[in-house]
Amino acid sequence: MKIYDGQNLRNVALVGHGDTGKTQLVSGLLFTAGMVNRFGKVDEGTSVTDYDEEEIQRKFSITAGLAYAEWGKAKINFLDTPGYNIFLHETQGALVAADSALLLVHGVAGVEVQTEKTWGFCEKFGLPRLIVINQLDRDRASFERTLETVREAFGRAVIPIQLPIGEEKNFRGVVDLVRLKACLCNADGSGKAKEADIPPDLTEAAGKAHEALVEMVAEGNDKLMEEFFDKGTIPVEDLVPGLRQAVGERRIYPVAVAAALANIGSENLLNLVVDFLPAPVERGEVEGLEHEGGQPVKRKIADDEPVAIYVFKTLADPFAGRVSYFKVMSGILKNEANLSNYNRGSAERLSHIGVVQGKTQTAVAELRAGDLGAVAKLKDTLTGDTLGDKGSPIVYPQVKLAEPAISFAIEAKSRGDEDKLSTAVHRILEEDLMLRFSRDPQTKEFLLSGAGQQHVEVAVSKLKRRFNLEVTLKAPKIPYRETIRAKVEAQGRHKKQTGGHGQYGDCWIKMEPLARGAGFEFVNDIFGGAIPKNFIPSVEKGIIDAASKGYLAGYPVVDFRVTLFDGSYHDVDSSDIAFKLAGSKAFKKCMEQAKPCLLEPIMNVEITVPENYSGDIMGNLNGRRGRIQGMEPKGGSTVVKAQVPLAEMLTYASDLTSMTQGRGTYAMEYSHYDIVPQPIAEKIVAAHRPSAEEEEEE
Repeated sequence: MKIYDGQNLRNVALVGHGDTGKTQLVSGLLFTAGMVNRFGKVDEGTSVTDYDEEEIQRKFSITAGLAYAEWGKAKINFLDTPGYNIFLHETQGALVAADSALLLVHGVAGVEVQTEKTWGFCEKFGLPRLIVINQLDRDRASFERTLETVREAFGRAVIPIQLPIGEEKNFRGVVDLVRLKACLCNADGSGKAKEADIPPDLTEAAGKAHEALVEMVAEGNDKLMEEFFDKGTIPVEDLVPGLRQAVGERRIYPVAVAAALANIGSENLLNLVVDFLPAPVERGEVEGLEHEGGQPVKRKIADDEPVAIYVFKTLADPFAGRVSYFKVMSGILKNEANLSNYNRGSAERLSHIGVVQGKTQTAVAELRAGDLGAVAKLKDTLTGDTLGDKGSPIVYPQVKLAEPAISFAIEAKSRGDEDKLSTAVHRILEEDLMLRFSRDPQTKEFLLSGAGQQHVEVAVSKLKRRFNLEVTLKAPKIPYRETIRAKVEAQGRHKKQTGGHGQYGDCWIKMEPLARGAGFEFVNDIFGGAIPKNFIPSVEKGIIDAASKGYLAGYPVVDFRVTLFDGSYHDVDSSDIAFKLAGSKAFKKCMEQAKPCLLEPIMNVEITVPENYSGDIMGNLNGRRGRIQGMEPKGGSTVVKAQVPLAEMLTYASDLTSMTQGRGTYAMEYSHYDIVPQPIAEKIVAAHRPSAEEEEEE
C-alpha cells in the first residue's frame, strides 16, 4: 500500500437524505477507480460500505462506512454516512474526520428534509461542499427542476459545474463546464468515459452556464476579476485554481450530475474531487485544548508536528474486539507506535494499523498527517478520545450529540442471560454514542434509550446477532409518586402477647404535606421520655418502610413531614421491631385521612419544527395535557416550549415524525412532579389492584 502525504489526500463525506444513492455511488466510484473487482449493489447486498447484516437486510446505511480510492496521484477516503433521521448522529460523528463533503440530492425528489439537516451539519463543521444531483436516469428525473430546489434551499452560491447529456433513460454523460468538453459514459457500468464534442443541442446552454460559472469564480477574487474584465473570460489554466480556491473558501458550491446505479458520471466525479476539493493540510490550524478543560491551543495538520490522532468511530467486533477508526491530526503515525490517551491518562500500543475498505483492513507501515486509518484492540480508548506523543498533549473536542428521544424497558428473555445483559449492552454503547443504558431506581427496570424506536430495535438486533443475547423490549413504567394534601394525626400501636416476652410499641404522629420536591422530613417532638430515645429511630424506619411501599397504587409517598409527639412503652416488652411496626401502623392510619393523591413526572419539552407546523404541534400538545410555555423563531424554524406529563410523551417520537414528515425534532428533560387528574389517577389505582391482590395471595 502506497503512503500518501497530506497534499495528496482527500477526506470526503457523502451526506444527504436517505435513498439518494450515497452507498451506491461509493461502490461505483471504487469500481471505476479499480479498487474492487466487482460493481457492488445495495439491492443485492454487495455494496462495499454497507456490509453489516442489519444494513444488508434493511437496504440502507445505519452506521458510517469507510472506503478509499487511489486516483491519479491522490488517495480519496470516502465516509459513507446514513441519511435517515434516526441515524443522523452517526453522520455528525463521521464529519469530524472529513475535510469536504459530497451532498447528494435525488434527481426526482429534489431537496428533502435530511438534505437540509446534513447541509446544516456541514456548515457547523465548516466543510466545503460539492453537490451531486444523482439518479438522473430515473423516470421523471429532472436536472433543471432539482437544481431549482437546491438554489431555493441554499442560495445563489450553488452553481452547476456540469450539465447532463440526456435525461431519464437517455442520460448518458456529462458536459464539463470548466473545460467545455463532453464526456460520454460507457453503457457497460464501468464508469469510464470518453471525451467528445458538446452535442449541438447543448452548445448554447453550456456556453451560458460556463459564463455564469466564470463570473461566480471571478466575483470573490480581485485578480481574476481584472482578468475577466480585460479578456471577457478566464482561461482554463486560471479558472481551475480560481474555482478550487472559491470551493475551499465556501464561496461556491458546484453542482455535478450522476446516476450511481448505472455508474454514469463516476470518472468525472473522481476528477472533480481531486481537482477542486481541499486536502486536509489546506485546512489550516485545528483548535484543541492543552488538556481536558484547559486553555485552547492550535496545531497544523502537518507531518512535522508531534503525532496526534483523533478516534471518530468505534466498532464492537465480537472476534477482533474493539476496532478504533481514527484521523491522523498531526505528525506521522508509525505502526507499533506507543501513544498516550490524553482523555484517560493511559498508554496504548497501536499494533497493526491499517487502512479500511468497507469491512476489509489492509496493514500499512505508517500514515501521514490528514489520513484515516483503523487499529484493533486498544485497551481503554473510545470514540472522541485523542492519542499522541506524551510530551505534546492536545485534546480535540468531542462531537456533542442530542440526548436520546425514547426509552424502552429491556430484559433478557432467559434468566441465564441476565448476567450477560449489562456486558453486551455496554459493548454496543461503545459503538453508538447516542444509546444510553440505565437502571431506574424507582421502577427497578433497565432502560435502553435511543434516537427512536428503530434505533433501539437495531441495537437489540445487534445484541442477538453478535452476542447471542435475546432481549424483550417494553414501554417503561412511569415513576409515579404518592403524596398527601391534608394535615392529620393518628396513633400506631403494636401489642402482641405470646408465651415469653411480648411485643409493645405505641406512638402518636402528626402528618402534614410539604412543598413539591421537599421529600420526607421527620421531627422528634417527644418530651418527658414518653418513648425512650433508642426507639425513636425505629419509629422513623417503620414510617419510611411503609412510605416506600405506597398506599394508593404501590408508589413511594413523598413530600410530607411526620412529627412524633407522644407514645408509651413497656420496660420489658418494648423493642426496636415493635416500635418499627407501630410507626408503620400510624403511617397507614394517617394515609386513610390525609387525602392521598398520585403525582406524575412533568417534563420540559422543546420541539423544533418548520414554522408551518407550529399550530399542529401546539394542538397536539394540548391533547397530551401539555402547557405551552412559549414559542420563538430559530433560523427558519419555530421552537415550541411546553411542559408535558411523561406518561403522554412515550409515543411522541413516532407521532412527531408523522406530523412533520420527519422535519421535527424534540428534546425533553425532567422538570417537576405534579398531581395526576382524578379520572386518570383512578385508572392507575384500579390497574394496581389486581397485581397487589396477586402479591398478597403469594
